[in-house]
Amino acid sequence: MVSFVLMGWRGFFIKYMGEIKMEKRITGHTELLGLIATPIRHSKSPVMHNAACRALGLDYAYLAFDIQPDQLEDAVKGFKALNVRGWNVSMPYKTTIGQYLDHITPIAKMCGAINTVINDHGVLTGTITDGTGYMTALKDQGIDIIGKKMTIVGAGGAATAIVMQAALDGVKEISIFNIKDASWERALENVEKINSQTQCKAQLFDLNDHETLRKEINDSVIFTNATNVGMGKLEGQMVLPDTSYLRKDLIVSDVIYMPEKTKLLEEAEKIGCKTINGLGMMLYQGAASFKLWTDQDMPIDVVKEALDF
Repeated sequence: MVSFVLMGWRGFFIKYMGEIKMEKRITGHTELLGLIATPIRHSKSPVMHNAACRALGLDYAYLAFDIQPDQLEDAVKGFKALNVRGWNVSMPYKTTIGQYLDHITPIAKMCGAINTVINDHGVLTGTITDGTGYMTALKDQGIDIIGKKMTIVGAGGAATAIVMQAALDGVKEISIFNIKDASWERALENVEKINSQTQCKAQLFDLNDHETLRKEINDSVIFTNATNVGMGKLEGQMVLPDTSYLRKDLIVSDVIYMPEKTKLLEEAEKIGCKTINGLGMMLYQGAASFKLWTDQDMPIDVVKEALDF
């Protein structure tokens, strides 16, 4: 209040909020980008992509759409009719949206999941950038797992993309753990694809086999949670039975970025592990999608600042 009185309202806003500029963000030429998922309101993708568009002077607007399962087909038809340039796809639609598209890239077919749709004049192509985003995020943190072993929990769209890309990039061995649910058969297929199409050795284990889980983590340089355990209704929980499975020289990563620090990462930090959350993966998978839509490189430093990275 003292500052306001001394400087006056104009000086106050100049110092603390910057010069107010009228910016024509939406024009008659503005094209639409977006994200479909449910839930979705926690997403930082709109902040990321809109910051990138502003920095590059691109006339796009990126919005988040909370789509219910029975609305997915109609949403895709609507986006196509409205000539939406492209959109990201998140849970729970990564493995189901493909049936409504015209083409699917080889890597998306291999993963059985899609996180990016490109609309080229009414022709919809689905691909996936999650795996690239994850591996790039590790490199950004100075983490090198090429030629080494990783253990991962999960068999959904994100987990599949991570293990496929890791195998293609040269990770030596991957141990996958999952509960025996609807994703189990997909996980078996993933293991077969990795073992037959790459030089990586992959194995699948039941997450309830705690003895094997401990052994595989002990033999790995990195442990990754690629499930939703730790967010939403499962916030405060972790996929491991307890912290005795962790050790100080183990790298622990989580694909979740909201909350930024899950229970798993909190406990890992207490032990002294190097940890990485899902914000970097979100950033770099988004950068790859952005390039496909705009043919421009995302200004990473600008976006990191917008995300408080």
